[in-house]
Amino acid sequence: MAKFLVLVVWLLGFWIEFGWGRKLGMEAPFRIHTLFSVECQNYFDWQTVGFMRSFKKAQQPGKVTRLLSCTDEEKKTYRGMKLAPTLEVPSMSRHPRTGDWYPAINKPAGIVHWLKHSKDAENVDWVVILDADMIIRGPIIPWELGAEKGRPFAALYGYLVGCDNILAKLHTMHPELCDKVGGLLAMHMDDLRALAPFWLSKTEEVREDKAHWATNITGDIYGKGWISEMYGYSFGAAEVGLRHKINDNLMIYPGYIPREGVEPILLHYGLPFTVGNWSFNKLNHHEDDIVYDCNRLFPEPPYPKEVMSMESDPNDRRALFLSIECINTLNEGLLLQHTANGCPKPKWSRYLSFLKSKTFAELTRPKLLTPYSIQTRETENQKVADEPSRPYPKIHTLFSTECTPYFDWQTVGLMHSFHESGQPGNITRLLSCTDEQLRHYKGHDLAPTHYVPSMSEHPLTGDWYPAINKPAAVVHWLNHANIDAEFIVILDADMILRGPITPWEFKAERGRPVSTPYDYLIGCDNELARLHTRHPEACDKVGGVIIMHIDDLRKFALMWLLKTEEVRADRAHYAKNFTGDPYEAGWISEMYGYSFGAAELQLRHLIHREILIYPGYIPEPGVNYRVFHYGLEFKVRNWSFDKANWRDVDLVNKCWAKFPDPPDPSTLDPTDKHIYQQDLLSIECAKKLNEALYLHHKRRQCPDPSSISASKLDNTTDITTSRRSGGNEDIRSNPMTENQVQEASQSTPKDGLFKTLRLWIVFLWVFSGLGFVAVMLVLCSGHRKKGSRGKKGRRKSYPRLLDISVRDRHPPVSEVSL
Repeated sequence: MAKFLVLVVWLLGFWIEFGWGRKLGMEAPFRIHTLFSVECQNYFDWQTVGFMRSFKKAQQPGKVTRLLSCTDEEKKTYRGMKLAPTLEVPSMSRHPRTGDWYPAINKPAGIVHWLKHSKDAENVDWVVILDADMIIRGPIIPWELGAEKGRPFAALYGYLVGCDNILAKLHTMHPELCDKVGGLLAMHMDDLRALAPFWLSKTEEVREDKAHWATNITGDIYGKGWISEMYGYSFGAAEVGLRHKINDNLMIYPGYIPREGVEPILLHYGLPFTVGNWSFNKLNHHEDDIVYDCNRLFPEPPYPKEVMSMESDPNDRRALFLSIECINTLNEGLLLQHTANGCPKPKWSRYLSFLKSKTFAELTRPKLLTPYSIQTRETENQKVADEPSRPYPKIHTLFSTECTPYFDWQTVGLMHSFHESGQPGNITRLLSCTDEQLRHYKGHDLAPTHYVPSMSEHPLTGDWYPAINKPAAVVHWLNHANIDAEFIVILDADMILRGPITPWEFKAERGRPVSTPYDYLIGCDNELARLHTRHPEACDKVGGVIIMHIDDLRKFALMWLLKTEEVRADRAHYAKNFTGDPYEAGWISEMYGYSFGAAELQLRHLIHREILIYPGYIPEPGVNYRVFHYGLEFKVRNWSFDKANWRDVDLVNKCWAKFPDPPDPSTLDPTDKHIYQQDLLSIECAKKLNEALYLHHKRRQCPDPSSISASKLDNTTDITTSRRSGGNEDIRSNPMTENQVQEASQSTPKDGLFKTLRLWIVFLWVFSGLGFVAVMLVLCSGHRKKGSRGKKGRRKSYPRLLDISVRDRHPPVSEVSL
């Protein structure tokens, strides 16, 4: 029954996370609104249709508003009022004061109008500003991009050379703050309110400065002042002191080749592009009424199978796929809009069938941000006087363990992966032990160690709760260690690092820690949070991997410990409907202690799903996970691994002990690519653990098992000089299968055993027949007694094994490193 509940909860968590919970930021902690600007023309109508279709497919959070700039005369014949949620804006295409014809000014003018007249503007925290000629491929969530109040996020427009010359000096008092940005903008509402009037006024100012329209000053190849609005934005932002986090990966022009490892989430089809003999140029469709011409689409591009044969280079091929994705999304939007317009059902064609196929749906499903995609950079002139350039901050990694064989083999695995991963900085094991445990402990040299008094049994309440050692150990380390690191990375022992986890890559800052999602912490949403923090709205469902500034950790650690004690003592709210813990035993109190403690200090986390994965979970395509968290059982065909089965096995001090080998990757069936990738990751995790154990035994100079006798090998399996463990006692108490025991202990070969038996037989024949009979009687009597004791022992051990299953075999909804 317990396993069934675990499976149900696991499936529920999987569905929530990968079904609609990842509506990729739909459950946003702040409100987002997307804006784009158009005019009352057929040209913008087909762009609007494509934009809106991609907005829905990408599952962009929040509302969207089309800022529609029209004259009164245009509105009389305009047919597209229902194409998108719309705010009508007075047209400034013909400037009311100068009479200058410049439609691009409608963009900042429309935003100023929206801020003044839209009720939506009163209920928004973040704004994403895009152009109509864009296709959204994945959710654009400002804080996940690294945007902050005072630091908007933007795409690079490197051709705005006016930021480097006389143009900037003429049009802003802070030319050193001029950023070459545009296209994709994500900013806090307070910043937009400050910027918008300057954006409009600076656009007017640059547009009127005809003396400096020349290409060598503006970069405008036409020399006609058409990019005045772009400079209006950059100069306006400089005027109010906004510095941008600049990225040139997320937005790409179809036809351009994306950088390796980068997944663009925005296609800007402002330039012509080709795929083989097929091409598209938006300017060729300036007067096109394709939105209202039933069942007419843009010329169909090559199919994916045809693209595969066009280009052998993987990156060039990716560029071609992006190009056909752009036009296919436009055509899909048109097809749906024609249906909404009441057009007759179109005739069947191969292309229509493709647009409605699962293949196309799979190719255009929402794309997720990757660490490579969201890397921001400073342009050469982006040097802030009060923020001088400096090297990356120093970091230190922590993990918490206890004085048991169970944590020792986990330590060996984590330390091996730490050194291979390229993780910067030092690492410290926080080792929580009683005095008695320390007297018998053998694993002092397994990792750089800070020793911590054990709080497994609470000194005041007597409550047995080993998980409290994690916050208690962090508090002890902060108070007793000399720390020179700026950021601390906190992991669990049952993790394998696959790559570096750094604050600069994942945008951790002082006051803004980074973590991974623990969506099952439902207590953040109910009475539990309201009882245990004054700021339940600030409760983040996070855990596993933590990146935190040392100043925040010093303020937070004691609160983490106190809230853990508080939640653990609140037995009235152990129930599953409050905590999400199916065992209802308070075992995840430490996790809530973390979330409630952070909420109390109003530390809001940047939550990254691409850092951590549980082996056995299906990975997201293209995500390079940095951590395996093997807290759950995982399987590959008939092979399986569950860390709880190895609780009492001394894998570290038994020469050449290891886990059963997983299947060879070459034996896997690649037909189902999702299961195939899942199995590859599971195998990688298990192999890394065995690799770590092998190298550990090799360093300990374990004898070569192929060059010595079995009896000698058996006598040397205890690597340390101490023999307090009593031979194979640790294996006898281990709840494993017989095959696993044999694998772990490297049992003596049969021929060695037979030699020992023959010696005993010769010895026994020396005695008389009567003596032999007497010995047999004694042995038989002893065997019966041992059997009765064994039965008694099994009755005693059952509650202990049950306790292990409750305390350690948790699914993600109750995963605790004990």
